Order: sequence, then C-alpha cells, then structure tokens
Amino acid sequence: MVGLLALFACTACTASPAEPMELRVLSYNIKRGLGNDNQTDISRAAALIRRVSADLVLLQEIDKGVRRSGRVDQMRVLAELTGLNARFGAFMPYQGGDYGIGLMSRYPILKSDNHVLPEGAEPRTAVDARLRLPNGDELLLCSVHLYRTEEQRLAQARALVELYRGTRIPMIVGGDFNSRPGSSVMDLVERHWINTDKGEDRFTMSATNPRSEIDYILYRPASRFEVISIDVLDEPVVSDHRPVLMVLRLLPVEGGQ
Repeated sequence: MVGLLALFACTACTASPAEPMELRVLSYNIKRGLGNDNQTDISRAAALIRRVSADLVLLQEIDKGVRRSGRVDQMRVLAELTGLNARFGAFMPYQGGDYGIGLMSRYPILKSDNHVLPEGAEPRTAVDARLRLPNGDELLLCSVHLYRTEEQRLAQARALVELYRGTRIPMIVGGDFNSRPGSSVMDLVERHWINTDKGEDRFTMSATNPRSEIDYILYRPASRFEVISIDVLDEPVVSDHRPVLMVLRLLPVEGGQ
C-alpha cells in the first residue's frame, strides 16, 4: 500500500504542464454580410476566416432569419463554410428574426452563455464560450459590441467587468467597442484586460477610409499569454470595418501544476 501511494505521488510530481499553444484570433464586425458594394454575401466573410486560418473568431452584427439579409441563419452558414463551431448571441428581435453577435472556435465548446448587458440605443449582450484546447487547457472566449453613447458604452463595460470578475481561467475578449484609445470605456476595460498596441496601421473603421480605432482583442492574465503578432487587415469590400488578427501563444501555468 505504501509503495502504491509512493507511485501515485511520484506520478503527480512528474506530470507535465500543458504545452504552449498558438492561437490565431480574429475579431470582425461583418455588418451582417453587407459589403461596401451594397451586396449581401456572408460567404465572403467565411472566405476571409478561412484565408487567415483563424482558430477563434469574434463576430459582430450578425443576422438570424432577418428579412434584410434573406432570412439566412448567418452563424449556421458561417459554421458550415468554415468547419468551425459557432454560437450566436441575440440582442433583439428584428424583421422576423434576431440580430446580435457571435463567436466561432476550432475547438470544442464545453459551455456557452449569452449575458444581457445594460441597454443603449439598442439591447446589448456578451456571448461567451468555454473551450477545451488540444493541450488540455480551458479558455474563455467572449464577443462584444458596445453601443451607442459614451455613457451607455461605459455602463456596458462596467457590467462586462463585473460579469467576468471571478473568472480563473485564461480569457480572450474582443469585438467592436465603438470607443477610441484613451476613452473612459477603454481605460476601464484596460484595467481588467490587456490591450496590445496595433502599431502605426491601427485604424479599424472605416474599411475604405480608415480613421478610427474602435475594434480590439484583449486577454488576461499576462502570465499566460505571449503576443506573437497583431495586424489590422486590408479588406475594402466585405464590411465597413477592417478585421483584426492577433496571434497569441498560450503559455503553461508558471511553475507547473
């Protein structure tokens, strides 16, 4: 019996922490597939997701069964065209369907929720998913689209902070914050998640005349992530926003487990 206990103890001592893992994360307000050529074609967003080999995708302005976009369940179509797991978070009923946000993952979704945030000019939510990664780690992914005035967005950001205050696993949150760097909204968000400087080519709005930075990918804790690269992609047709692509390395817990 003593020998068996010693064996278990030895096994626990020599167990390896999860291996570092690279994650390609895309955040994109796709304007319900309505391109700058005034054509609605959700397959173009799917083609971009495939082209950049995104593992995790945060999407804003998604329609499900809405008349203006041909009654298409856009998240379902995106999932079919990319092979990724998808979740839709409805904001509100609209034109016979629902309007909201979504997320996608190359990895299994263990649990997903759509959390109501304080209303602005329209209702808002935060859709999240708890993921199981191939290296054994779990990760929380969250997509948001804050709207409309500074006061309304700040109330939504405060609710977001409180919603995830107790989260103990690595987390990535991103989307269209409709807020510029240095605003009260981003100052609050950056006290709780880490925002990476995009460099000189940082403007995400508009796609044809970039002048504002309002789309972000943030993460925490700092000890679990290494930023390999972050880029704002030139794509003038698919949407009125430019997509943000961040490549992260998820690191083992410091000191092992």
